Amino acid sequence: MTNSSPIGLFDSGVGGLSVLKEVRKQFPNESLIYFADQFHVPYGSRPVDEVRAFAIGITRYLRSKGAKLVVVACNTASAAALFTLRKMFPDVPFVGMEPAVKPAAEESQNGVVGVLATPATFQGALYESVLERFAKDVTVLQDTCPGLVTQIEKGELNTPKTRRILEDALKPMLAKGIDRVVLGCTHYPFVIPLIEEIVGNGVNVIDPAPAVARQVGRLLEKHRLANCRDSLGEVVYLTTGEPPILEQLVSGLLGVKGEVRGVTWQGGCVIDL
Repeated sequence: MTNSSPIGLFDSGVGGLSVLKEVRKQFPNESLIYFADQFHVPYGSRPVDEVRAFAIGITRYLRSKGAKLVVVACNTASAAALFTLRKMFPDVPFVGMEPAVKPAAEESQNGVVGVLATPATFQGALYESVLERFAKDVTVLQDTCPGLVTQIEKGELNTPKTRRILEDALKPMLAKGIDRVVLGCTHYPFVIPLIEEIVGNGVNVIDPAPAVARQVGRLLEKHRLANCRDSLGEVVYLTTGEPPILEQLVSGLLGVKGEVRGVTWQGGCVIDL
């Protein structure tokens, strides 16, 4: 791998685009490969072993395409597979996702914070570790927002159904005095405007993407992998689903046009179409 090699990012669907957007903003000269496993979306309700197998297969594929660093831009996959990935690919720098409970707990004035995430994230050892380390002095309220990932995958960011899902999650938390909301799924930043409408000005919504992008920068420097060229890096989008659907979502969610290529699963491996 060279400094001009791309950074790989993957998610079950479009959620990781929220991380890609921030990485692109902070490091526009880096080339990126974005992998959406839309054939298997959502990951959040799947068994941990299954998600881990997906993450391993996708990482192998990204490495075959020259990825110099891999961002597991999915909280569920990070919880299920990050430890295993680092062990299986010791020469690859990985950046994973964990719910931003630490800043929420440190900044909370009321001592009550809410976390929105998938069932798999809440059940994982990574989340338990975060709570043990950073949430001893605060009350943490949790909700899995059933159906929200599917709504975002359909591009329905501000529909009555999406609002109802979020109100069902947030209104009980508001009644108990939350003043911070942690987004524990990379899909959820795309509905921040709707979340802010529901919670009002007294509640801060914490998007982890900027901090994740900063960690990407730290690892690029640490491993001397940063691309020093001045030109804009290219972005390649891949999906195991339908390329036209992802193209439409990239345009709608990021406000840019991107060509999407199809890939598929075969015997636990990802191959080009």
